Amino acid sequence: MKKYGFIGAYDKIDMIIYVAKILELCNKRVLIIDSTLNQKARYIIPTIKQEAAYITDYENIDIAVGFKNYEQIRQYLRTQEELPYDVVLVDIDNPYNIQGFELNLTDKNFFVTSFDIFSLRRGIQILSLVKNPMKLTKILFAQDILKEENDYLNYLALGYKILWDEERIYFPIENGDLSVISENQRAGKIRFKRLSQQYKDGLLVVANEVADDVGEGQIRRAIKNIERGM
Repeated sequence: MKKYGFIGAYDKIDMIIYVAKILELCNKRVLIIDSTLNQKARYIIPTIKQEAAYITDYENIDIAVGFKNYEQIRQYLRTQEELPYDVVLVDIDNPYNIQGFELNLTDKNFFVTSFDIFSLRRGIQILSLVKNPMKLTKILFAQDILKEENDYLNYLALGYKILWDEERIYFPIENGDLSVISENQRAGKIRFKRLSQQYKDGLLVVANEVADDVGEGQIRRAIKNIERGM
């Protein structure tokens, strides 16, 4: 089982769900853990469950909401064995859950942000509480990526126990993409048909990072199949 953390104050659950769907079509059993303060997955994922903490199925992806650590999930599943998933994707904006979900032991961690002041400063506040050195790959949401913005992010993180990966993953902020994401939420479906090519390219890169045993060709086919509604 491989584990990946997505850290930051930026709203990233939809992107994580889309990556998970790509992995599911590549024959991976995927668990998404929404460990954020707002627990957005509780409101956008169709379910009849009302418990404070639960796991629900959404398009053959398991979504866990309301858990603070892996032990609580094992208790919910009534197992003391390793969780029965190939890939676990953890969405975190709560610094106190970083330890609970053992992000220092994950296969890879991402820092997800846009360059609005809230996302940057709240995201950096989360990183300031990281106790052990952590390597992070940036996932940056912006219309245009400026060197000055990336330099400012690096400056804000100075003195913290963060090691930045040289690789950076970019997603555009396009009104069209936001409209498609909102429509998907209302329909309770995962659809890629009208997403911008740049957004789908970002999904491809992230999926490649978290499924390094799957060929890029297979991932591209999965994206095409989602576009076709298969």
